[in-house]
Amino acid sequence: MSKSKKGKPQKGEKLKNKDYLEHLRHLHVELVKLQEWVKAKGIKVCIIFEGRDGAGKGGTIKALTERVSPRVFRVVALPAPNDREKSQMYLQRYLPHLPAAGEVVIFDRSWYNRAGVERVMGFCTQEQAESFLNAVPSVERAIIDSGVILLKYWLEVSEQEQTRRLEARIEDGRKIWKLSPMDLKSYSRWYDYSRARDEMFRASDTGHAPWFVADSNDKRRARLNIIADLLSRIPYKDVPREKVKLPKRQKPGNYRESDYQFKRVAEKF
Repeated sequence: MSKSKKGKPQKGEKLKNKDYLEHLRHLHVELVKLQEWVKAKGIKVCIIFEGRDGAGKGGTIKALTERVSPRVFRVVALPAPNDREKSQMYLQRYLPHLPAAGEVVIFDRSWYNRAGVERVMGFCTQEQAESFLNAVPSVERAIIDSGVILLKYWLEVSEQEQTRRLEARIEDGRKIWKLSPMDLKSYSRWYDYSRARDEMFRASDTGHAPWFVADSNDKRRARLNIIADLLSRIPYKDVPREKVKLPKRQKPGNYRESDYQFKRVAEKF
């Protein structure tokens, strides 16, 4: 694959897996540096991922978190609210999951459920959705004023690519769990979701908490672009570390290998 002078893949070309993994490896190194900086300085980061079913949120989050500590990078994917949570103020169940010092919290869908799936699928009233959109800029202002770096990403996928991905889930035993009855109902309401998305942007794409839209029709490029973008928006430095050298192991002394009959895992591969 041809590349630009800076070594980056040319836009529009298919990104080979080898090139993708090479770029991802470099980004993973930077994410580890960010992790150590967040821990050292007590920084609080909240990242929101939203988009239609099949837009690639899960794969992006996996790529983002696979080489960092789950104690620092914490993923929140809340189930449907229970009866008690339904009786609470809408945003109440999300607030306890916001980051403390030294944490990066990633929401795989967030409070914006109310502006999207709940509104389109009739799980809230029009008045409740409008009330949420009126309130959310002020709530996000308060979150930011508390010291949280808030980043909001919308993954944009085309009708054709969404169809291809959802059909692939039907045939793939590894992915069938990703295709719920709700996904099937949502699939038929493409333009209802488009209208809900547009109104969400108009209400919540603010100067203090803007939305960043990523073209996710090419999953590999989307993952790389999003990770590179968020790294550019969180100021961090390389935390100095002492050179690591493994210590000498102790001598066995009088220890002898056990003759205990362990139950072994069958070696089928």
